[in-house]
Amino acid sequence: MSSENNDIPENEVEAQVAQEGNGAEMESVDVETDELSEVEALQEEVAMAKDAALRAQADAINAQRRAELDVEKARKFALERFANDLLPVVDNLERALEASAGSDAEGVAAVVEGVELTLKSLVDVLAKNGITPVDPHGEPFDPQVAQAMSMIENPDVEPNTVIAVMQKGYLLKDRLLRPAMVMVSKAAS
Repeated sequence: MSSENNDIPENEVEAQVAQEGNGAEMESVDVETDELSEVEALQEEVAMAKDAALRAQADAINAQRRAELDVEKARKFALERFANDLLPVVDNLERALEASAGSDAEGVAAVVEGVELTLKSLVDVLAKNGITPVDPHGEPFDPQVAQAMSMIENPDVEPNTVIAVMQKGYLLKDRLLRPAMVMVSKAAS
């Protein structure tokens, strides 16, 4: 073997080194391109997530507005139903006033009857809408449903008993609308 066969010409070595160098540069360009495309993909994902979050927030706000409108409508229509139930009471009161215009004895009797019917009609409408009277006469005083206006000594009844109701109270489905105003007995001093 001659030394000429083992020797590679310098031009070929330089060409080979140059070729390997170009490959490394190409690999580095490919890695940079991959990193850039990955960054762009992540930026797109972030943009889509922001968009989805904004849409979800807008949906929540719209749902809240719809719920508020529904509550407002429910209140409005509940009041409308109650008012429609009370209109016959107003009509009865107007008829009672018209009947009392000729204030003879017969007219007074008609007014009394009209007022009684009006009261019955009003009580029925209130009961229909869940409003019930509280009349604690003769019962032990309960501050949850009654307000004591005065205390009177009365040896005939036990102390702390309601002996007179000055104004009835009312409950709306177990919720106190107005306490009854009462007089309560106390022990003799």
